Amino acid sequence: MKACFRSIVSLLPAAVLAVAPLSSAAWDYEGHRMVNQIALASLPKDFPAFVREPAAAERIAFLSGEADRWRNSPDAALRHVNEPDHFFDLEDLQPHGLSLTNLNPFRHVFTVALAEGRKANPSAVPAVSEARNQNQNRQLIGFLPWSIAENYAKLKSGFSYLKAFEENGTPDEIENAKQNIVYIMGVMGHYAGDAAQPLHTTRHYNGWVGANPSGYATNTTFHSWIDGGFNIRSGLQLEELSGKVRPAKALFDTIAPPNRPHDVFSVAVGFIVAQHAMVEPLYQLEKERKLSGETGTEAEGKAFMGGQLLKGGQFLGDLWITAWKEATPDTFLKAQLIKRKLGGKGR
Repeated sequence: MKACFRSIVSLLPAAVLAVAPLSSAAWDYEGHRMVNQIALASLPKDFPAFVREPAAAERIAFLSGEADRWRNSPDAALRHVNEPDHFFDLEDLQPHGLSLTNLNPFRHVFTVALAEGRKANPSAVPAVSEARNQNQNRQLIGFLPWSIAENYAKLKSGFSYLKAFEENGTPDEIENAKQNIVYIMGVMGHYAGDAAQPLHTTRHYNGWVGANPSGYATNTTFHSWIDGGFNIRSGLQLEELSGKVRPAKALFDTIAPPNRPHDVFSVAVGFIVAQHAMVEPLYQLEKERKLSGETGTEAEGKAFMGGQLLKGGQFLGDLWITAWKEATPDTFLKAQLIKRKLGGKGR
């Protein structure tokens, strides 16, 4: 939603730094740029080098904001499919008769289960005002882990067909495949960034709702303040996180066979659950005025925000490197390219 460097200079090429903005605020666009740039900085030297070329690195950073730009569209069709991809309200599983143990990894199957749960538990699930539901998605509780898993699968596919084209394709085909990968890497970064923002995991996304024994903030400007306002005020910069960036690592110890891929969906859910545990600490920081932006009060809040951005960037880097390592050459495409090379005659 929503970059100055020192030790991160050793991790990112000079070309990347040349196009990076000088300061950053998180989770508005500048914060999402930071997440993608942290992920780029975490990649090992043997990761495909084309993603670190100046134009590619800038495009990956720019595309971190793409999914939020879609939210600005007046078209109901786009708003209907895009809006729920940014969040997952964990507290709303139980009223629908669902739990973390029975989530279906296919979003449409999950949506059917959600509708059935709403119908079976009408007293537990608040009614949706049709007057405020022009985009027909207010009855949904979010698709964020599905968005992450689906984009991961697209990236893995991209690396698979790139490998096939590199073996038997034309220079134009190889270049187009690389550009597709850059696009997917950039866009999927947005959802990793959203998952690292605790307010994207909860019904308390914009002020505490319902029973509030701890007296947490209920104002409806809270989300925008966390997304960017506080970080602009506190001057949070990427250089403050640079020394903490660890090398990206594969999410799984072994490479999965092509016909039985690893369960990235469950990994995404687990990451979101871990960030959901940060919801109350975030509200507590606000209650203690450590997110006020007043001089001398912001150190703890600034560390919290920076830590969440770092988590998002590291998670994204791990997703990227896993997709690359797990991708084997697209066998169908490979066969077709070989057939083409032989003049369509086969072997």
